[in-house]
Amino acid sequence: MLTLGTYTREFEAAFAAAHAAPDAEVPHSVAVSSGTAALEIVLRAIDVSGKDVIIPTNTFFATAEAAVRAGGRPVFADVDAQTFALSPATLEAALTPNTAAAVLVHVGGLISPAAEELRKVCEQHQITLVEDAAHAHGSSVDGKPAGSFGAAAAFSFYPTKVVTSGEGGMILTSSADLADDARVYRDQGKGSFTANHHVRHGYAWRMSELHAVTGLVHLRRMRESIEHRRSVAARYDKGLADLAGLDALAEPAGCLSNFYKYIALLPPGVDRARFKRELADGYAVRLAGEVYDLPLHRQPVFAEYAGPALPVADDICERHICLPVHSDMREDEVDEVLGAVRAVYGALAAV
Repeated sequence: MLTLGTYTREFEAAFAAAHAAPDAEVPHSVAVSSGTAALEIVLRAIDVSGKDVIIPTNTFFATAEAAVRAGGRPVFADVDAQTFALSPATLEAALTPNTAAAVLVHVGGLISPAAEELRKVCEQHQITLVEDAAHAHGSSVDGKPAGSFGAAAAFSFYPTKVVTSGEGGMILTSSADLADDARVYRDQGKGSFTANHHVRHGYAWRMSELHAVTGLVHLRRMRESIEHRRSVAARYDKGLADLAGLDALAEPAGCLSNFYKYIALLPPGVDRARFKRELADGYAVRLAGEVYDLPLHRQPVFAEYAGPALPVADDICERHICLPVHSDMREDEVDEVLGAVRAVYGALAAV
């Protein structure tokens, strides 16, 4: 029994319990083959076919591609520079008469403090809020965890994530009906695992037992990993505080980020490519994984959906950097990064 067996069910239950909101029922959980699959399944289940889906432009390709593959049309929205996420104002600005859903992306593991307000805006306009929580395992705002704001949330277990199963994804939802639909979609659209009767246009989106048991074991370290990442972030905050113009993305009051990414903004005029190159060549410190360097409205593959100018996203995508952070990072490694950043930034800022 190597798929949809005991370990998959145990992983689903444990992950849901780890993301249950206070005084709320444990959400329904559906393990799938990837975070991308989780998003597409959710968007199929809420039926965005032929309709518009609002997506922040500074997200990964998969967020928009999931909407396209579910039959929807991505509408790219600008974001709040303080959170790298949709704001109520940018959501309202992107609404169309054909909008069916909006995707709130928790960039870098930070849940916007406006998440509850965004949910209310969606309710007001009778559209569905979906969370892209690919970065946000264990993150929360005002005590409410990722996965408890939208109709459903999609998590990723890609190897770089705070919790990984090697490959895989998870859907969390308070809706039993949506969870049932998701289980049908993940198994080739079959009405029953043991039957050959297909009732949906599903796909091979199952999680294997091997991936599930890996995720189940790794999940046990989630809280420990988050605490360690937060200590790394605090050390970075202290070490960068006196560098005028280099601004770390602040954690708003009430927010608890897992610091999947540590994000900072270079001042206008500093050449990011040169900054990264000099860190790598001079100090063997390599920066990667921006969120994201080229926003979706400028990606060639989405040219037909480009839409109007999105100046805030264009600015932050061009200027931000992500410093190395991982769940086993040593203090001397953090100090090595800080020393390199301070040296290179000091030289470039003086030019």
